[in-house]
Amino acid sequence: MSAYYYLVAGLPDISLEDGKLSYTVESFKSEIYPELSGKDQRLVDLFYLKFDNENLLSLLKNKEAVLQRYGLYTSDELLQLIDAVREGDSPQKKYPIYFYSFVKQYLELSPEDLYCANDMLAAAYYDYAMKCSNKFVASWIEFNLNLNNIQAALAARKYKMDVSSVIVGQTEVSELLRTSNARDFGLNDMLVYFEPLQRIIEIEELVEREKKVDSLKWKWLEENSFFHYFTVERIFVFLLQLEMIERWISLDKEKGNELFRQMIQSLKDEVQIPEEFRK
Repeated sequence: MSAYYYLVAGLPDISLEDGKLSYTVESFKSEIYPELSGKDQRLVDLFYLKFDNENLLSLLKNKEAVLQRYGLYTSDELLQLIDAVREGDSPQKKYPIYFYSFVKQYLELSPEDLYCANDMLAAAYYDYAMKCSNKFVASWIEFNLNLNNIQAALAARKYKMDVSSVIVGQTEVSELLRTSNARDFGLNDMLVYFEPLQRIIEIEELVEREKKVDSLKWKWLEENSFFHYFTVERIFVFLLQLEMIERWISLDKEKGNELFRQMIQSLKDEVQIPEEFRK
């Protein structure tokens, strides 16, 4: 296992409450990622693949789609993959194998079943990522799968929907969520974070709820990486935390813009603006 003493020592301390970053996910890709060994780069690729998942699905729907910039593959590469599946060509090692199986499934879907595509791709990704040889990263991937599934299951119950239809993956937790009629799905004794997550989901204010979920993720990362000092796990955690902070900085800007639009609308409602100035 590679040790990254100088690299980790040079990483800044960051907090979920940060409003500004010296590093970004984009600068990580250009400055830190190239310093990793090939094996560790492939591990970090599991983070970037989620953007490729979005890009792949977007291109299947529209080959002119604008893609997420953080992905590992270009638009041309993903379009070549889609064409290769259509032609029945053998998989290439440059792509994760689940790309091929998913595209094949997608192309066979009837128009009325296309709504299943997101869950199909998510299930394929989680199954692929959880098989990685790094126990910390595999555990993190499974933790996220559990969080997403539990939130979906509790929401489905609340609105009297079929819980099994919103659950992704084939893990023990996934099966309990699909089949258990218990109030806690039989998970309270199995998952230490089930009860805290359940309390978070009961929060009505969406932004506060999302922030609490990210805080739960942040806590998990800190606790489970505590003994990983100068390893790729610590670098992986830094990248995940960067993404969380970036997302909140972006959301804060969006909230600010929304408030600005509301203020302008309020002024328009209060002041009678002459017709010639409304255009």
